[in-house]
Amino acid sequence: MTVNERRRTVAAALVFFSLAVSGPSGARCAEVRQSDLSPKYQEWLKLVHYIILPAERDVFSRLATERDRDIFIEAFWKQRDPTPETPQNEYREEHIKRFRYANEFFRRGTPREGWLTDMGQMYIILGEPSSRERFEGTPGLYPCQVWYYYGDRTKGLPTYFALLFFQRGGAGEFKLYNPTVDGPGSLIIDTKDLDVNNYEKLYEKIYELAPTLAPVTVSLVPGQYPHGYTPSAQNTIILADIIASPKKNISGSYATHFLHFKGIVSTEYLTNYIESAAAVALVRDPVLGLNFCHFSLSPKKISVDYFQPKDQYYCNFKLDVSLRSGETIIFQYSKDFPFYFPPDKLENIRANGVAVEDSFPLIEGRYGLTVLLQNAVGKEFTVAEREVLVGGPAGSPRIVGPILGYGLQDSPGRVHLPYKFLDKRLQVDPQTQFSRKDKIVLLVGLENLSQDIWQEGEAAALIKGLKEKEPQAKSRVTRLRDQPFQSSLVLTQSLEPGELGPDYYEVRLLLRDGKGETIATAASQFIIASQDELSHPVTLVRSFPLDNSYLFYAAVASQYDQVGRTAEAEAHFEKALALNPNFKEGLIGYAEFLLKTGRPDRALEVIERVGDEESARFDYFLVKGRALEAKGDYQPAIENLLQGNKIYDSDTRLLNSLGFCLYKRGQKKEALDALNASLRLNPEQKEIRELATRVENELKSR
Repeated sequence: MTVNERRRTVAAALVFFSLAVSGPSGARCAEVRQSDLSPKYQEWLKLVHYIILPAERDVFSRLATERDRDIFIEAFWKQRDPTPETPQNEYREEHIKRFRYANEFFRRGTPREGWLTDMGQMYIILGEPSSRERFEGTPGLYPCQVWYYYGDRTKGLPTYFALLFFQRGGAGEFKLYNPTVDGPGSLIIDTKDLDVNNYEKLYEKIYELAPTLAPVTVSLVPGQYPHGYTPSAQNTIILADIIASPKKNISGSYATHFLHFKGIVSTEYLTNYIESAAAVALVRDPVLGLNFCHFSLSPKKISVDYFQPKDQYYCNFKLDVSLRSGETIIFQYSKDFPFYFPPDKLENIRANGVAVEDSFPLIEGRYGLTVLLQNAVGKEFTVAEREVLVGGPAGSPRIVGPILGYGLQDSPGRVHLPYKFLDKRLQVDPQTQFSRKDKIVLLVGLENLSQDIWQEGEAAALIKGLKEKEPQAKSRVTRLRDQPFQSSLVLTQSLEPGELGPDYYEVRLLLRDGKGETIATAASQFIIASQDELSHPVTLVRSFPLDNSYLFYAAVASQYDQVGRTAEAEAHFEKALALNPNFKEGLIGYAEFLLKTGRPDRALEVIERVGDEESARFDYFLVKGRALEAKGDYQPAIENLLQGNKIYDSDTRLLNSLGFCLYKRGQKKEALDALNASLRLNPEQKEIRELATRVENELKSR
């Protein structure tokens, strides 16, 4: 770890955020063809052919190493483990057993492997039938057999159904019969005296030959007789549902996250992706004048451990947040959320879970937000990714929200909290699901308000159920002038318990001017469940003293700097330092910014303010040396850079500047030593390599 990285780590602990140079990337790896894989992985793809999702197959094809493939395979089976708390994976064991059975018993009469046959496919998907009927020697019929199953309703299958397999033309492997496509006539050997389009006659003929077979020839569901015995398209739908059933209730998001977070999330976590619910809200703070992103992330399950000395259960969450502009991360921070609770809370925590909430300032623009949450207990991770659009301080009036919660808490004091606005804090459930006894609170942000709109305008919330018959509806209207004038307002409107019945609802917000004209709209949805009471997750949150708000402005300054908006960056650096003139990390960051924007004299003034700080000595010498280099004062630059190099000798920026200054002073051998030291740390520096080559050639030509 470099001194600069150590400084940023300390700053992150104090500020709870720091800039990063790398992070999750959406770049796609080159695809590896199945035929190019080693036999081990080709065989695995055969094994999972009928149960793997397209997203899973795509990710697997883009893994470059066998280690990554092995880890992915472990994650694949864990997603399907019915008892993840035990070491045994019953699903995996049963699937392998079915696959082996299919290969052993269903390759007769065909050159294909057994798992590729229709019988093999259905056996692998559905397992052993509850019963079988064979019609392989019935006069007048081609050989066939029927498998009967009890279906899994949760996967969209009929309660009871039958699958018919037959030898088309009396030879070859047994094919799966589709009543709609094949028709009963395909089972009868001699149809010369039959009309193959007269399904009733065909049914009667088969009934004469095999009474229990006849119903299955017109419908996969025994006892269902279609009109005129003509098979309906429902049979094709049922077959499609059967083929899709192993992939029901399996989310492919873990696979995508596996690819994106490989190398970022520790290996032991990658196999334990947990689904989650997330809520994200973007609101401008009317007091600080900054946009904030508030979020709540609730894993759908959590692992806990027991700490015997204190008779407590616990889990330990680590939160990593990054904000991207394209593929460039402009902002990143980390926080820890240790959580301890007594044994009598264990059942509630397991039933309702926890929600980790946080917030951070961000600048105007469109960005990709990634919220990564890892639980050290159980080595689990979950992630929420959103595209966020943040409006600027000027422009047309706009509505932000609504943000929905199940209550408002008093929250006085000079602290910043997620979902806190002025002296109230909104209680948020990321699933936006409420009981009939919950008080539903709508929090609405209004931005870019003029005096005229504030004086004459109003905000209306129109709430309507989505069921077709007699949907319930409510409305709330707030006059803007009832609030003290601000160009950005935060309003709350609420519905008392019992005002709305169970349903899916849409809430539509309207901002109207003095003439009643709608000038801005926004919408959201929520659910009112049928239960009288509905528990919400326990919220984990950390407060931030507003006396340290200078850190918010420094964070915003760094974001503006990252996207090249230098005027806004400088204004916010100045704001941060006006609030805390002794903010060491802010002074160093501002000096580096001034240096980057071509103002070395001003950078020298600023960096002198940390000259007496022992913990800032490396940064002091580095910035001062580079500023003197920019002014052409190479000898004093060398002196400062050498002082910095005594403190830490592995910073490429320092070594590059030192090499350049030494070269300009004619000390070519020493310059080459510095440049080569930098290249050993990072060989990918093209300009530095070119300079080193030039210096080396000049030394040889002496």
